[in-house]
Amino acid sequence: MRHLKTAYTIWYRDVLRFFRDRVRIVAALGQPMLYLFVFGTGLSSAMSGGVGGGADFRAFMFPGIVAMAVLFTSIFSAVSIVWDREFGFLKEVMVAPVSRTAVALGKVAGGSTVAVFQGLIVLLLAPFIGVKIGWYEIVSVTTLMLLLAIVMTAFGILVAARQKTMESFQMVMQFLMMPMFFLSGAFFPLKGLPGWMSFLSRIDPVTYGVDAIRQEALGRTMAPSVVASLRLHGTGPDVVIMCALAVLFIVPAVWQFSRQD
Repeated sequence: MRHLKTAYTIWYRDVLRFFRDRVRIVAALGQPMLYLFVFGTGLSSAMSGGVGGGADFRAFMFPGIVAMAVLFTSIFSAVSIVWDREFGFLKEVMVAPVSRTAVALGKVAGGSTVAVFQGLIVLLLAPFIGVKIGWYEIVSVTTLMLLLAIVMTAFGILVAARQKTMESFQMVMQFLMMPMFFLSGAFFPLKGLPGWMSFLSRIDPVTYGVDAIRQEALGRTMAPSVVASLRLHGTGPDVVIMCALAVLFIVPAVWQFSRQD
C-alpha cells in the first residue's frame, strides 16, 4: 500500500500540474490545428488521390495528428525529471523512504494520463474535418492513445533518467522525436516505400500507434476497402507490438531511474 500511495502521489502531482496550467491546455490545440487546417488544407487537392480511394487528406492525417499530440506530450512529460533534479525536488524524493520503482511507475502513469488528455482535446477537432466519431471510436482510440502514451512516456523517462540538464534532454528529444513522427506514416501511406525507409518505419514505435488509431478512428469515415489499403497491420498485431514495446521500455526506464544518485 505504501508503494501504491507513492505511485499515486507522483501521478496526482503531474495531473494536477497539467489541469492548473490552462494556457498549456489551450495551446495544445495550436500545433494540431496548424497541421490539419493549414498544412492539410493546402495539400489536400494534391495528396488526396495518393492515399487511396480519393480519401480526404485531412481525414487521413487526423489519426497521425492525434498520435502527434500523444507523442510530444508523453516525451516532454519526462522533462519534469530533469527539471525536478535541477531544482532539488527529485533529491528529496530519492532520500525519502519510498520505492524508487514506485516513483518511476508513477511518472509513467502521470505522463501517460496527461498525454491522453491532450489527445482527447485534439479528438474534439474530428467533426470539423469530416471525421465521423462515435462512442465506439472514442473508447477504442482512447485505449490506443493510452497504450501509445505508456510506450513513449517510458521511452522519455529512459532518456531523461541519465540527462543532467534541460538543454541536453531537449536536444536529444528533438533529434529523436521529429524522425519518429515523420516516419510513422502520419502524412503518407507506408506501403511502396524504399527499402531503407520501410525499415526505419517498422522500427519506429509510433508507427504502430498511428496504424492502429487510423484503423479505429476512420472506420465510419472511409470505406473498409480504403482503410484496409492504408493499414500496415491489423489492430490486434499493432496492440501486441505496442504492449511488447511498453515492457521493453518500462523495465530499463525503471532500472535507470532507480540507479540515479
